[in-house]
Amino acid sequence: MAKFYYVYTLKSKKDKKNYVGYTENLKLRFERHNKGLVESTKNRRPFAIIYYEACLSRTDATRREKYLKTYHGKMFLKKRLKSYLTG
Repeated sequence: MAKFYYVYTLKSKKDKKNYVGYTENLKLRFERHNKGLVESTKNRRPFAIIYYEACLSRTDATRREKYLKTYHGKMFLKKRLKSYLTG
């Protein structure tokens, strides 16, 4: 069975801003974000997962994460999630 790496986007229910990251274990990482165990997001809890992708390699996942943090990546997510974000 293939090992996956997940690139994910969280939406803070507190400040309504997004956070993009990657992990090998999406469920555990999401729990850590919501328990305040991730330094960069501990003051922005709670979160909802609004988007994720599975990649076959860590390299692909880190490249995708970097892209989604760029202006064009943010526009991609905005278009992809248009109905979710407006509705």
